[in-house]
Amino acid sequence: MSGPLGLMVDPALDAQRRHDLRRMRMVATGLLVLAAVVYLLTRGDQTGILGFVNAGAEASMVGACADWFAVTALFRHPLGLPIPHTALIPRKKEMIGRSLEEFVAENFMRPEIIRERVLDAEPTRRVAAWASSPGHAKRLVDEVATVTAHVLQRIPDADIRAVIEQAVIPRLKAEPVSELAGGLLDQVVRDDAHRGLVDLVLDESRAWLVENEDLFEALIIQRAPLWVPDAVNDLVARKVHTEALKWLADIRADPHHSVRIALDKLLVDLADNLQHDPVTQAKAERLKERILSHPQVPATAMSLWVSFRGVAVASLEDADGPVRARGVREVQALARRLLADRGLRDRIDARVCDAAVYAVERYGTELTQVISHTIDRWDGQETAERVELQVGRDLQFIRINGTLVGGLIGMLIHAFSLLIP
Repeated sequence: MSGPLGLMVDPALDAQRRHDLRRMRMVATGLLVLAAVVYLLTRGDQTGILGFVNAGAEASMVGACADWFAVTALFRHPLGLPIPHTALIPRKKEMIGRSLEEFVAENFMRPEIIRERVLDAEPTRRVAAWASSPGHAKRLVDEVATVTAHVLQRIPDADIRAVIEQAVIPRLKAEPVSELAGGLLDQVVRDDAHRGLVDLVLDESRAWLVENEDLFEALIIQRAPLWVPDAVNDLVARKVHTEALKWLADIRADPHHSVRIALDKLLVDLADNLQHDPVTQAKAERLKERILSHPQVPATAMSLWVSFRGVAVASLEDADGPVRARGVREVQALARRLLADRGLRDRIDARVCDAAVYAVERYGTELTQVISHTIDRWDGQETAERVELQVGRDLQFIRINGTLVGGLIGMLIHAFSLLIP
């Protein structure tokens, strides 16, 4: 439960701490009372063993009272008297917060310390060793998949549509794409990356002609003059169909076919015009504008998003599906590589160090200021009570030690005084 200072408080644990604090107070106070009784009983006889006992008891009372004053002055005014430099925690909590903030900043937020601690921890090796276990890798993939699927499902369609209509489409309209498209097309042609697409179109066209021979021939016959006999039309249609198949097969088999060369030249000229010809660029921009202004574009984009999300969520939620299985294999493979490659681990650790140092340098001040800002909001008296509850029991040992040590010192002083004439 939350306490008065906004801290998490355990009532049972606090009750135990109060009991321990009261008990230690009674012990320390009991020793003071015992010293006072011994002092009164041995008062007046300064010879022999009783003299040592009396001197020790007197010094014990002095030490006990001094340490009681010191311990009490931390949390409140002794005996309720407004003695200067007492009740330090209630009065100086802001200064304590600043000092604690400076201590943390100087000893924990220094870049060299952060870098040293990260390198000593070897985070990459530890993560790789943990992820190399099949159970751990599956757990990691399951968690990532579950969170990703949940996030995808929680994104409202209205927000996606608003992003498309208010951000994506206006941005695309504002940005000229002709030079970018021309450069991309030029690079594609230079790398022969379009060959696969051309081959796919040829294969699909040939498959369509084979499967739709009757339809193709009917289209040819429909375009024939009416005075041509049907037999001639049938013969011509079959011949055209056969030649079309042969023509597509020749293009598909010959990488240097004239059609391919002509297509490459067409694409190269188009890429050059898109980059340097103002007329072609203007046409491309107008085409882009017409396409993006069509009311069907946002609806199509939303349909694509819904389809993608459905497929992605279904794949991610399938616990035994190929996506999670592939993820587990990839995580394990990466973990094994990291464990085997010391150089790679060192490079990743160096990047982690750089990221940690950057975060400390950029946000370290804000992090340490949380300490002082939090303490500033605390009530002084409540702060003193909470601190005393946490450390008061141990501070009572100061009173106990002061009583015992004071008694020993008192006896030593008494012995020294007897030795000196």
